Amino acid sequence: MMEQTDRDYAVSKTDEQWRQELAPEEYSVLRAAGTERPFTGEYNETQTEGVYACRACGSELFTSETKFSSHCGWPSFYTPLAENRVEYIEDASLPGRPRVEVRCANCGSHMGHVFEGEGYDTPTDQRYCINSISMTLRPAQG
Repeated sequence: MMEQTDRDYAVSKTDEQWRQELAPEEYSVLRAAGTERPFTGEYNETQTEGVYACRACGSELFTSETKFSSHCGWPSFYTPLAENRVEYIEDASLPGRPRVEVRCANCGSHMGHVFEGEGYDTPTDQRYCINSISMTLRPAQG
């Protein structure tokens, strides 16, 4: 289960409301901090230009301009759309391997994790490893 924060979110629903609105696999990742299997997500290899929004509340979180191919099995971005769009939570769920969880700052839904110093050739040297099922791609109008 997700760590509870003292934060009030702009979008706040009961657990039962989230369960009614989200498919079981969406709920498992977005609200219970699960992880989709690597290389199975619909956006893992997508190169479509557009904006990636939180699947639970629609808040725009990442753009295709910052998406890169990390070959890790999940969509990877080197920075969020804006720092205030995501929040960071210490994640000690894997013993001996502390991580930083990334959540939607608008509704508190789990997106994935951010890692630093892995040596990717990106401007930030960060990899936002985000579950496809946590997002909806809004293609650019062209």
